[in-house]
Amino acid sequence: MPLSDRELDLPPGFTQVRLRESGDAFGHAVSIAAKAGAATLVRVARYDLIEFAVVLEPDEPLAGARRAFFAGMNALADALAVHIPPERDIAFRWPDAILLDGGLLGGARLAWPQDCAETDVPDWLVFGAMLRAADMTHADPGFAPGATTLVAEGFELIDGDLIVESFARHLMTAFDRWNEQGFRAVGEDFLARLPKKVAAERRIIDANGDLLASLPAARAPERLSLLDGLNAAAWFDPAQNMPASR
Repeated sequence: MPLSDRELDLPPGFTQVRLRESGDAFGHAVSIAAKAGAATLVRVARYDLIEFAVVLEPDEPLAGARRAFFAGMNALADALAVHIPPERDIAFRWPDAILLDGGLLGGARLAWPQDCAETDVPDWLVFGAMLRAADMTHADPGFAPGATTLVAEGFELIDGDLIVESFARHLMTAFDRWNEQGFRAVGEDFLARLPKKVAAERRIIDANGDLLASLPAARAPERLSLLDGLNAAAWFDPAQNMPASR
């Protein structure tokens, strides 16, 4: 997975911060978010992971502002889609995991000021993403049942910086779409990549980001909490600081 020292080609308004391999893009972005401001993008230079985080500045109370997470997930999937063959399936697992042809490739996290009430507008949000580019242990592809890497899928020549650059452009597009058409358009884009339990299932994303799913005969929809899902971050292995091996 090639790495380079070149400056990222980001949309106007973005500021980049590049960390060395031992850095933590998500943690660093959180630590500087209050001072760095919107569109600060932190990128870690690693061969085994595509790891980055971006600072956002919402204009609505935290309960609804968390829906920016879906714009980030859409941008991440769209960036991947640009660089892989169209027959490969990119899907989500609620609410924060990215699957490639059914294997866990990585996911995303969201942070906000700990002292911000649900009814207050947060000074910042941080969207952080991590995709497994290669297995640096050089183990058999079966090293992690249920997991995958870009290299294992045959994408040795993908430049991680190109994916980060594509993400930034798609993120701007997602927020433009939100501003012009409302959040529903962003939510529908996300749901299009979230497999249904059954074909007749109906889903919407509520005003606080929760997933409401129901069948035609159901009296009330099932509610899946966005906040609980983000707090669990089931795709992430904090001990290894990388996507979980499942």
